[in-house]
This record gives sequence, structure tokens and C-alpha cells, in this order.
Amino acid sequence: MTRTNASASGQFMIGEKSINRLGYGAMRITGPGVWGPPPDLQTALATLRRVPELGVNFIDTADSYGPNISEELIREALHPYKGLLIATKAGFTRQGPSQWTPHGRPDYLISQAKASLTRLGVEQIGLWQLHRIDPKVPRSEQFDAVRLLLDEGIILNAGLSEVSVEEIEAARRVFPVVSVQNRYNLADRGSEEVLAYCTANRIGFIPWYPLAAGVLTRPGGIVDRIAVAHNATAGQVALAWLLQHSPVILPIPGTLQVAHLEENVAAAALSLTPKEIDELDAVT
Repeated sequence: MTRTNASASGQFMIGEKSINRLGYGAMRITGPGVWGPPPDLQTALATLRRVPELGVNFIDTADSYGPNISEELIREALHPYKGLLIATKAGFTRQGPSQWTPHGRPDYLISQAKASLTRLGVEQIGLWQLHRIDPKVPRSEQFDAVRLLLDEGIILNAGLSEVSVEEIEAARRVFPVVSVQNRYNLADRGSEEVLAYCTANRIGFIPWYPLAAGVLTRPGGIVDRIAVAHNATAGQVALAWLLQHSPVILPIPGTLQVAHLEENVAAAALSLTPKEIDELDAVT
């Protein structure tokens, strides 16, 4: 499966742009704790350059990854992004490794979106997502900031991250929501209600931390057994399950290594049987 192109994952429309459903998450091209530069700059750049060669045309990043470093490396490796949709986010400040503080003041969100334009070297961001709804700022003010970014043409499409159905509906009264990015994987299905809402409304659902399967991957367990049957890895099974679980799911596995990137993309060609899907659906 190592020669698989990401187009085998199927396609989904983000606004007016069709993307292959298996994307790439660019958080891991930074240093430990998502802080500072990567441990090996040339390896990070090589991995990024391999992304479009494998048919991956959707890349997810954020201003807080590094901070700024992920966006800067994406520009260095891939600008001018022919055929790619680069999605970014704002709504956090960083104080150090593994430290994240929500910051949703409208002026901050707007200034950060404009700064992402510069770092990415684009005139308009194809998809910009509110990284978190800041509980210290009225959400209506944060949604109005997103609306302003759309109206001024700074961003073309907008999405949300880590939200409930009620919050999505509140946001949709202010601006079109084309994507939702919540934590979701084979072992953590706390966002099942949100996924069902996104599926019903054709909103792209971007699961972060998509490869986490915890104890489900233990030797002899169900994921391991299915992986052996397909000559695949547990991670490939986890990604294949996501792709077959809902047509709006857009997995974005991230890695710093080319070999792991190729392994992840190979999951696009892994077709689980209905019986295997039922077994995986039933595990908790």
C-alpha cells in the first residue's frame, strides 16, 4: 500500500474547493511541546515537500504551532501552494512548551488572521478556524470577528474547533461554518453527536489526534487482528475506520518523518469489510 495516492480516500468540498479527504496536520513539524523549531529542519522540510507528491492537498496548521513556526515552514517548503488548501487557526496564546491559553478578543483574532496571511504568503486564507471559543469573551463577539474576516476577504471559509452542537448552531447564525475540528478517534468518541450533526449538514469534520487507539492496539486485540489480516499497521486501520465511518470525516494525521507520512497515506487504500467496521464500531 506504500504507493497509494491520497485521492483514494475520496473527496470532500470545503467551500468551492474539492480536497482529498486524507489530509496532513502540521503541528508535529515544530519542537517538543509544539514549541520552537523542529529538531531537524531539513527533515521537516522534506516531509512537507513530500505531502503534495502523495496527493495530499489539505494541510492543517495554526498560528500557535511553534508559535508561528509551522506556518513559516509550510511557506518555505510549499509556497505558492499550487492545488493545495492550507487551513490555519487562531485563538490561543503560548507561554511555553505544552502551554496554551485561549485568547478570543476580536482585535486579537483579526490581527492574528492578518499575520497568518503574511507568514503563509497568501492574499486570502482558504480556511481559517477559531481554535477555541474563549470563555472569558462573549462568544458573539468572537463570531462577529469571524464574520468580519469573511466580509473583508481576509479569509474565504471559516470553521470552529472543540465545539458542541449548540455552539455550532449559534455560530451558523452569524457565518457559514464549513468545518469543525474536534478530538475524535477510534478510542475517543466523545464528539459523536457533533459528528452526526456535521454529517447531516455536510460540514467537514476534522478529527484531531486521529491515530490514538490506546489499548485497542494491544497485540492480539481487535485492531491488531484486523491489521494483520490486511498486512497493515494499527494506525492504518484507525485511519481507514475514520474514513469509512462518515463521508464528512477529514483525518489529518501528522508526522515529522517521510516514512510515517507515506504509511499514513497508504491507509487511503485500505478497505475494511462491513464485518470489520461493525466490530470496530462496537468497541469502546
